[in-house]
Amino acid sequence: MRPRLPLGSPLQILLLVCSFALAGYAGVRLLEGDWFRIALWFAGAAVLHDLVLLPLYAVADRALGAAAGRYVMYVRVPAAFSALLLLVWFPLITGRVEERYRSATGLSPDGFLARWLLITAVLFGASAALCALRVRRAAKERPPAVH
Repeated sequence: MRPRLPLGSPLQILLLVCSFALAGYAGVRLLEGDWFRIALWFAGAAVLHDLVLLPLYAVADRALGAAAGRYVMYVRVPAAFSALLLLVWFPLITGRVEERYRSATGLSPDGFLARWLLITAVLFGASAALCALRVRRAAKERPPAVH
């Protein structure tokens, strides 16, 4: 019996090749302009993330786990979604690209900070409501203590 190569189905391989082709095309188009500054930005972002941010949020997560105990996921999930939204919309939330956004889209860049804060509040509120509901349900299912 011959050893089988760890390859997926032909459809998976085709999708993987297509995704690499698309990523390569996007990379060529991205580096078409000022390639040195873009490459420097990517290298700086990788170093900043790996050497500064990763240890910071690993320590924050451990502290959260120690403080919240078994309820850590009710804080971790909305915080992760909020951080992801902040990362994606950071230039507009901080107002750094107002004129560029206005000239490119014809829309006002106002309100991104307020919307991000509102979405963050809704995420944490929904998570707190779900946590309260599950704690209440667990308390109802628990048999009464015998003294």
